[in-house]
Amino acid sequence: MTPSSHLQRLNEAQRQAACFGERRAGGPFTAPALLVIAGAGTGKTNTLAHRVAQLVIEGIDPARILLLTFTRRAALEMTRRAERIVSEVLHQGRHAAVRLPWSGTFHSIANRLLREYAQALGIAQDFSVMDRGDAADLIDLLRHERGLSAQKRRFPRKDTCLAIYSHRVNGGRALEDVLHEGFPWCEDWLEELRGLFREFVDRKQANAVLDYDDLLLYWHALMQEQALAAEVGARFDHVLVDEYQDVNRLQADIVLALKPGGAGITVVGDDAQAIYSFRAASVGNILECPDRCDPRASVIALERNYRSSQPLLDAANALIAGADRQYRKTLTAARGGGARPRLVTVLDDRQQADYVVQGVLQSREAGTLLRRQAVLFRSSDHSDWLEIELMRANIPYVKYGGLRFLEAAHVKDLLAVLRWADNPRNGLAAFRVLQLPAGMGPANAARMWQRVAGAGFRLTELAACDPPAATAESWPAFCEMLAALSDPRTAWPGQVECVRAWYEPQLPRLYESAGVRAADLDMLEQLSPQYGSRERFLTELTLDPPSASGELAGPPLLDEDYLVLSTVHSAKGQEWDAVYVLNVTDGNFPSEFATGKADAVDEERRLLYVAMTRARDELHLIEPLRYYVTQQPRTGDRHVYGARSRFLDAAVLATLDRASWPEGSEAPVAQTAAAATTRVDVAERLKALW
Repeated sequence: MTPSSHLQRLNEAQRQAACFGERRAGGPFTAPALLVIAGAGTGKTNTLAHRVAQLVIEGIDPARILLLTFTRRAALEMTRRAERIVSEVLHQGRHAAVRLPWSGTFHSIANRLLREYAQALGIAQDFSVMDRGDAADLIDLLRHERGLSAQKRRFPRKDTCLAIYSHRVNGGRALEDVLHEGFPWCEDWLEELRGLFREFVDRKQANAVLDYDDLLLYWHALMQEQALAAEVGARFDHVLVDEYQDVNRLQADIVLALKPGGAGITVVGDDAQAIYSFRAASVGNILECPDRCDPRASVIALERNYRSSQPLLDAANALIAGADRQYRKTLTAARGGGARPRLVTVLDDRQQADYVVQGVLQSREAGTLLRRQAVLFRSSDHSDWLEIELMRANIPYVKYGGLRFLEAAHVKDLLAVLRWADNPRNGLAAFRVLQLPAGMGPANAARMWQRVAGAGFRLTELAACDPPAATAESWPAFCEMLAALSDPRTAWPGQVECVRAWYEPQLPRLYESAGVRAADLDMLEQLSPQYGSRERFLTELTLDPPSASGELAGPPLLDEDYLVLSTVHSAKGQEWDAVYVLNVTDGNFPSEFATGKADAVDEERRLLYVAMTRARDELHLIEPLRYYVTQQPRTGDRHVYGARSRFLDAAVLATLDRASWPEGSEAPVAQTAAAATTRVDVAERLKALW
């Protein structure tokens, strides 16, 4: 293979992005700042992988390339593709490992850097990473301790408090502004929340734990110190960021602090798919990116779409053209043909469900597998009636959005043991672990913890404690396990097996379905050798956890096929041959909660755009006319009428085939002979009444 033949697989815009930069007078390959606007289905991942590979081919040391993604899976996929391309070009197809040691999610890279610079930042090098569930539980504990759970007026629950805290940290905005814009009903609790969050920070520091938000916050603080920022930035010649439209302000600042001025930075994203403001992401970061670089970043747009047919893209182009702030682009299909998308008007959600069921079955009979079809919706409850009808029609389905594997109590128990051994100051993990042996309650657990803390956090001190009578028999084995785990001479391989061997006999006493839970622990044990250390195992699982089987609605994988139900947010990055979008009416697209703010309405437009661009061949937008009022008898008929979505303006409607369903619901009534000849003057009779 010639050195440039691998680029022939790319279109012109993709090649420009992959090869952007130059080599001057025999010096190293350099590149100014670059923003790649990658429209839906335009081969973003392939382009970025070729960019990484091209840098290696140009002589850049892979260890000096920083690749930041939002999921570990995306980082692995990018690395695999880049490795394959480099092997083809430099090694004539022979496999040669191209390791990108600095490829990972924002949070995982932050974790690695913070452990190196822990002393400079005033944190313990062996800090633990706390998942969102544990962070919410800690806030709940502090709410109770501060008397906020016993107020006469409603105080926000733990998950709401954590969401407020996260928006404040990641958005870089004042707490007052966060409450006013996103949580107005909590504004009266400003000072109480401020005190709660201050205590939250103090308690985390005392336990040497960081949560998701802290990882970015500390990394951001690291990059604000000029000497430290220069040292970190000097490690990397090139910084590449995937899905840049999803970054929050902290992440955007970190990227630019790594390479002041922007030289060596390549960011890839699509402003038209920026739909995560509820996670503190801001579309402004990608819109303002070029102007934050000096010189101004170059912009390359990818507009060749390899997913959808042109009629579907025509509708999507018309929709997004109505947005006020955007990078203007027009998606064109790489393949011809295709049917126009349909806008289907139905009476209510029952008819909407009937239409979807009939369409799904017809497509299945025509050769489109159920799993190649999807039903998308704005909110998870929008599919309630449809799910009933799917069960009646014997159509299996999966519904995305559910439990995480690490939220299961037994998994949290096992990981808590490892976390305490890894960080003896982690009082949150300690309090959970100390209540696992039979006969141990909160009071005794607190007493044991105080003994360990008073002895310099040495876990070997537990053996000298006096346990309750009910715990005495099992206490030595428990202490022996923790002593072995806390000994730095104990090798990492086998530690999960050690914990499982002690913990598994406790399962029947602690939880139901002990056999199923034991299988989960066995999976963790099988997974552990893939990680080089206990810290890596705990951190990676926390930052990028696997999904639980509870994420599936029913047991569809036992069937031959299954339909996909998903919120639009969960569908981003996916594609299906046929897509049905429910409730495309004002109040849903856009949501009624967004209509007071121009920026929020723009994001709702982008949300519908994401839904439409998931389809390859068929797209059905469904608009019910009637919505039944809640708080009435089950058979009640009180309802309101939905207005057509404001996004479906004349330009968009011109790209759609419009239909009502069911078609031809009533045949015309034939006139009888008497009806044809008899005339009754009803109008005159009514007048005579007055």
